Order: sequence, then structure tokens, then C-alpha cells
Amino acid sequence: MDIRRIGVIGAGQMGNGIAHVFALAGFDVLVNDVSQDALDRTPSIIAKNLDRQVSRGRITAEEQAQALARITTTTDIAAIGETDLIVESATEREEIKKKIFSSLADHLAPHTLLTTNTSSISITRLAADTDRPERFMGFHFMNPVPVMQLVELIRGIATSAETYSTLHEVVKTLGKTAASSEDYPAFIVNRILIPMINEAVYALYEGVGSVSAIDTSMKLGANHPMGPLELADFIGLDTCLAIMNVLHEGLADTKYRPCPLLTKYVEAGWLGRKTKRGFYDYRGDGDPVPTR
Repeated sequence: MDIRRIGVIGAGQMGNGIAHVFALAGFDVLVNDVSQDALDRTPSIIAKNLDRQVSRGRITAEEQAQALARITTTTDIAAIGETDLIVESATEREEIKKKIFSSLADHLAPHTLLTTNTSSISITRLAADTDRPERFMGFHFMNPVPVMQLVELIRGIATSAETYSTLHEVVKTLGKTAASSEDYPAFIVNRILIPMINEAVYALYEGVGSVSAIDTSMKLGANHPMGPLELADFIGLDTCLAIMNVLHEGLADTKYRPCPLLTKYVEAGWLGRKTKRGFYDYRGDGDPVPTR
């Protein structure tokens, strides 16, 4: 298939990052969100991230200008249906994603491919609620999208070989690397990463070490660029908890039981960097302060 126009649903951090990399790779991108305020912020957010790439010599100012010119926004979900490839990147809640795909159904072109940026939800289940399960796939980008090189490709049980090969070529065009995962809870990256974070929260919960001790141990002892609790704050504690719940429910194994302390932080609204508090407090002017 000839993919030229991309529809991105969701103008959050992930959606803006996805729009950024597609536009930079030469695709025309239409970003949709229910919030006009979020869409109004999209051009400046992407411009700022492109500025960073220009300052580091990774792209030219001309490439930045061309990428920004390829991005438009809309609150009209019908307009998204006219694109060749749709990447849904809304909140990590299955009922919201199903509602979005349902609202698209009457507006899709016959050739349009549907994908979801879900980090854990069943692709087969989401696809089954659409009119084109053979043209539906998981297309999971890593955060931050412009920096991270991996894209997980997840086939549902009905996904066609043509759909898979088309999206594999799209990933190459983006200058990224594809890893193919079977459609099991949390796929590859989060199947391994999020339980590690959950175990770090258990270590904190049980008093094995403090926030700073746990993160320092993993950075200096395992050569991780970020400690697991710092990384949890970056991902969002609500997202970490949602993925652990998917693993726990989908695999029915007690080793995936979410740590009660992780649940407590989410109940408190301490979701990490996006709320200024998580395992660290980001409200001050200096370095983040551990909350435990």
C-alpha cells in the first residue's frame, strides 16, 4: 500500500511525538483530539522538540520548517477517516479506544489501515470491534517518540500479511527499528519492564531501600540510565498500574500483582512528573526530592 497521509488520534505527549516523527519523515499528518486547547498546543510542542534536534545538528532548520508545515489539526473525527493510516494514541483505557474506533467506522476509506499505540491491551479484542480486523494492528511507539528507536508491531489473530508488511516498511521509513510481538498482555517491552518497576515499588514498600537507594543501585549497579522509580514517574504511575492490572488479569499469575503502594500513589493522584508528584516531588526549583 502507498501510505501518504497519517491520522493521529490524541494530542498528548505520545500523539504529538508520533505526529513529529511522521512529519519529519515526509508524511502529511492530521492530528485529532476532543480538546481544542490540546490541539492549539500541538504546533508549539512539536516545534520545541524539533528545535532540540536542530540545536544538536540532527536536522536542519529547513527540515524543521517543512515538518511543521506538514502537520494540521482538527477536532472532527470524520476528517481522520480520509487518511491512509490512523494511529490511535488516546488514554490507555480499552473502553475509550473502542469508542474512538466506533466513532470512526462510518468515515473510513476502504483502504485505511487502523492501528493503536496501546502498550498492553489486546489487539485482537480491539480489532474485533471494527469493520476491518484484517487491516488492524498494534503500532506501539516508545516514549519519548522522537528519541526512542523501537516500534513494537503486534498482529491480532486476523491481521493480514499485507497489513503487517506495509507497517513494517513504514517503520523503516521513519528511521526506526521494528520488533514483532505476539498479541499477549503487555507485549514484549512492558511485559519485562513494568514488572521490574513493580518489584522496585515492592522493595520500597517493604523497606528494603529508600527511593534514592533503589534508583542509585540500579543506575550504578545495573548500568540503567534511569532508576526504576524515576522511570515510573516518567511513564506515569497510572499507566504503570494499568499495565500491571492487564498482566495480572490477562495471565492470572500472582507474580503480576500490583504493589499496594503503587495503587496508593495513584489513588492519591501522585502520578509522577505530569502531576509534579510521584516517587519524587517535582514542585521545587532544584532537583526532584524523593517522597520516601
